Amino acid sequence: MDSVTGNSYGETETKSTLLDTNTSELEVQVSGILLCPITPPQPHPNTIYSACAPFSSIAEDEMKDLPGRAPIASLECMEECPGDTYAPSSESTVHSVSPPPIKYKPLGKSGLRVSQLGLGTWVTLSPQVSEEVAEEVITLAYDCGINVFDLSEAYSGGRAEVTLGQILKKKAWRRSSYHVLTKVYWNSKGDERGLSRKHIIESVKASLERLQLEYVDVIIIHRADDMCPMEEVVRAAHHCIEQGWSMYWGTSRWTAVEIMEAWTTCRQFNCITPIVEQSEYHLFCRGKTELYLPEMYNKIGVGTMAWSPLALGLISSKTDEGGMPVFTRQSFKRKHTSSLTWSEDETQSSATPKDQGFTWVKERGSGTEEGRKQQCRLRELCNLAEKLGCTLTQLSLAWALRNENLHCVLIGATSARQLIEHMDSLKIVSRLKPEHLNELERILDNKPVRPPMISTLAQR
Repeated sequence: MDSVTGNSYGETETKSTLLDTNTSELEVQVSGILLCPITPPQPHPNTIYSACAPFSSIAEDEMKDLPGRAPIASLECMEECPGDTYAPSSESTVHSVSPPPIKYKPLGKSGLRVSQLGLGTWVTLSPQVSEEVAEEVITLAYDCGINVFDLSEAYSGGRAEVTLGQILKKKAWRRSSYHVLTKVYWNSKGDERGLSRKHIIESVKASLERLQLEYVDVIIIHRADDMCPMEEVVRAAHHCIEQGWSMYWGTSRWTAVEIMEAWTTCRQFNCITPIVEQSEYHLFCRGKTELYLPEMYNKIGVGTMAWSPLALGLISSKTDEGGMPVFTRQSFKRKHTSSLTWSEDETQSSATPKDQGFTWVKERGSGTEEGRKQQCRLRELCNLAEKLGCTLTQLSLAWALRNENLHCVLIGATSARQLIEHMDSLKIVSRLKPEHLNELERILDNKPVRPPMISTLAQR
């Protein structure tokens, strides 16, 4: 029963009384604000109380108590509750330094929740890194809350998938606690040319055999094939999902037009649509990721996963005597591209290594005008990073993580110490104030701008 009385201050006082046959009367008084009861009620089998805990079901309570993984929560809870982060397990002995918490978000508009940092295994599982170190890095990444492992059938000629499969089998982690993404790549040689249905299906089955997994979470179609009908590509990806070999599919290095064509074709033939595009994104390559991919997400639900946030080593914490980051294309090619069987297709067709490279490193040489400008930018970026109390690599990663349109940023590491350094960039995100971002824009001077719309009616 409830009774309403007036107190000496003229305020309304509500008294709620809960009666029970075996318990004493419990009164909760509310005067202006809600007060907690002084004496809690004793539990009784015939008394039903409303649940107030955020984890009300038994299954969610069990998930919350499991060490080493992030709790399951709604999207609203993830965005508003600061507790929806990962705290590393105390049992982890790989590294004594506790990394910062990591957050999770859905990949695109799918239900697949991924960590904001993912581990790209191109460098980690290269021949230059021993299996013991690779296992240490992958274990540390998992213990730190990273649940995305990205690789390709082309990495180290397939040995990367074999190594990762052996590590996953040895660790015996719950399959639902991590996501494996592998790329279906085509080159210009032999039977592997193009994205035919035959090549896609055989590549996925071969990857599963090397990984020793029943399925992968996402198959990535790396580069579009102009010589293959889009219907054949999307039907092959749909078939792989229907057979249970993959849960989702996505693209890598596709243009916005090609992504829209794939989505439209999927709708036309009732096929499963792609959920993610892997795009190159760093301080010196911004146009596609900032201008066109957010529109893809808003219109058709395709998320964005950034690769090469450190510009393939151009943005490095190692500096020379003049304070310049150490990077040479020759040493990079000898050190890492030997593990990549498709480097000749990704770069220029020239036989000389100095003419090969991505567009943003073609003019990296110090003897060119563009090379000198690049060196000045890197020097100023190093000074800005020093003011923020971080390294240049951490500044670059924090800048990428600050982009709300990115769902995951792929990082690579050749040692546990380097992985910890990269993960410490999560602490730098909150330090980036508007004045720091304005200084970055001034230094880079490459903010992408949409080209003006051309109206044929206005020209008449």
